[in-house]
Amino acid sequence: MVDVAEKEMDNPTFRSDTVLSDVHLHCLSKRHLMVRLNAVGQPVFLSYFKLLWSTEDLASGKHVREIPTGREHQCRSGGELCDKDKSNVKKEGELNSEGVEALLDDDGDLEVVRRPRSASDLEAEDVLRDIVCPVILMKGKEDAFEDEEQECNYSDVVKIEHTMATPLEDVGKQVWRAAFLLADYILFNRDTFRGCSVLELGGGTGISSIIMGTVAKRVYCTDVGDDLLAMCEQNIALNKHLMEPGGGEVRVKELDWLKDEFCSDPEAPYSWSEEEIADLLDHCSVIMAADVFYDDDLTDALFRTLYRITHNLRNSCTVYLALEKRLNFTLRHMDVTCEAYSHFRNTLNDLENLQDEKIKYTVEPIKLDFCQFLVYERIEQL
Repeated sequence: MVDVAEKEMDNPTFRSDTVLSDVHLHCLSKRHLMVRLNAVGQPVFLSYFKLLWSTEDLASGKHVREIPTGREHQCRSGGELCDKDKSNVKKEGELNSEGVEALLDDDGDLEVVRRPRSASDLEAEDVLRDIVCPVILMKGKEDAFEDEEQECNYSDVVKIEHTMATPLEDVGKQVWRAAFLLADYILFNRDTFRGCSVLELGGGTGISSIIMGTVAKRVYCTDVGDDLLAMCEQNIALNKHLMEPGGGEVRVKELDWLKDEFCSDPEAPYSWSEEEIADLLDHCSVIMAADVFYDDDLTDALFRTLYRITHNLRNSCTVYLALEKRLNFTLRHMDVTCEAYSHFRNTLNDLENLQDEKIKYTVEPIKLDFCQFLVYERIEQL
């Protein structure tokens, strides 16, 4: 956990009470534009995240291109060149063994002749980390958006407004890797979710709900806080072009895990109508959540909410949970631990072992061997 204190943008200082996601620092988005300040004075940035297809592919249900990562990509795309490189190394070794005189520079230092970079090296670099620094949209630079839009094909990007560093209570305003992992799973299993009614808990910036909205009939994207929900609603509006071909819709609603009821106050901006609550309970068959297990009290509250909602559903339901195991060194254990994940696992086991006459929960891990359809860094802790 790190914090960027608001001093000078080009000379940030870090504190321990604020969380910074590195998704926006290690993605293939060309740049990040600060578009505004939110209601609490935090800079809001607009980022483009690459989709490996077009909306035409999505509408037709074609299999989309996939992006292998890391070592797998290098093996697939540069196998022949790797073999050539090995042979080149062997040839160099043979020359040295024959006693060919080494080249020296003017100072008498050894001058190493390096192999020219192959196409596979350059191609692999395109998939790996590309450090992207924020570009602040200053007064008089409004045309930067036009330049960005002209360079981008709307059919293959997800546009997301987000913040970059927030207090712990506002982490939903940032973009997190597990949301991309969940989005990949949705895209890989489009037929499973086609036409479904879906509830997302802790939707944050809304990226998972947006991807689900490309195949599902209706998605209720929920979280708490008017400022966060307004950002989520803006992101859904920015990505309507992705959902329109399939006819899906995403509705942004408030759902506070610390309360026992849906917010149905008509004066509240993101409240539920009676019809929407009935629609959810009558038709919801999928519940999902991504990267919401970072605080033990909130984890407990989420599982209570999950139990309450599933207990009242008319039909059986599948819940998909995606998260990143974050390792931290603690003085209490004098070791690297993952306490938030351990608490999540214990609570999940309690739910599975729950003795209830009406409902039974079964837990099944999902293998992460499905394709990657969004450009991000899929790490082993996901």
